[in-house]
Amino acid sequence: MSTFSDSTSTNNQTRAPAGVTFARTHEGLLVAEVGDSAFALLTASDGRFLLASAWRLRGPMEEWKRSDFYVHGGDVEDETAFRARVAENAEHQRQRTALARREVSSRASTPWGTSQHATIYADGVICYSTASHGGFHLDAEHNAKVHPGLRTPGGWYEEDCAWAAVAQAFPELFTDYERRCADRTIRDWHPDAWEAIHGKRLKPGESHEKDRRAFERDHASDWIVISAIRCDRHVDMTECVATLGGDRAAPEQRRYLVPSGEYHVGRFGFVIDEARHRLYDGPSSIIGWNR
Repeated sequence: MSTFSDSTSTNNQTRAPAGVTFARTHEGLLVAEVGDSAFALLTASDGRFLLASAWRLRGPMEEWKRSDFYVHGGDVEDETAFRARVAENAEHQRQRTALARREVSSRASTPWGTSQHATIYADGVICYSTASHGGFHLDAEHNAKVHPGLRTPGGWYEEDCAWAAVAQAFPELFTDYERRCADRTIRDWHPDAWEAIHGKRLKPGESHEKDRRAFERDHASDWIVISAIRCDRHVDMTECVATLGGDRAAPEQRRYLVPSGEYHVGRFGFVIDEARHRLYDGPSSIIGWNR
């Protein structure tokens, strides 16, 4: 991965070896350009740093404005992390160009509707895009090479999550960045398959799905909130509806009052502490609640 130095600045701009240009705008924003992609390091109202992006911005980089950036790319720790993310994108674009994927028009029938165009990664490995969604289709020969824990019978892999199975099976068709994303996706949502592929166990905190299973196992007998609202009858309290294990289909539901300052949902739900949180049977602030 390339490193950057401000020693080659010209007109407030810094060009990196990998084709990245950094600059400071008149508003004081740190921005970057990689091909047709533009990036900015923004500051949120709570002081967090955000990575934002846009496509084909016109004019000198110094004249770009915060309002030009319309895609949120997630939180970044600081300026150094922003520069690293931009470098990662530049390397991703370079590798993607080298892979020479072919873009073609297509009216193929897919599980998500008729495709508008397709990207050919290799013969038998095609990614389709429709008006609403998209994903990969593998021919029978390629599909047989996908790990059994990730394989779909028809060879269709939607773009949100299932695509990672294709990247895992055919890493030579993907960039380093895409392979890292695929590995993270499989760890998070298909931990059993990931453990079988790598021959090792995932630890707590390394897989969203595995952590969710542990949470549900550990709190199967606890009352977990399934809906909540600020209580308009009790100041600084939140009215919560809870069921055992957080099962939304459970026949029994209870209401509790929780101090609003304590009510933070967390990753998998808020667990009622029956020793502290008061069971409530008064008038409800929740529309449609039936006692």
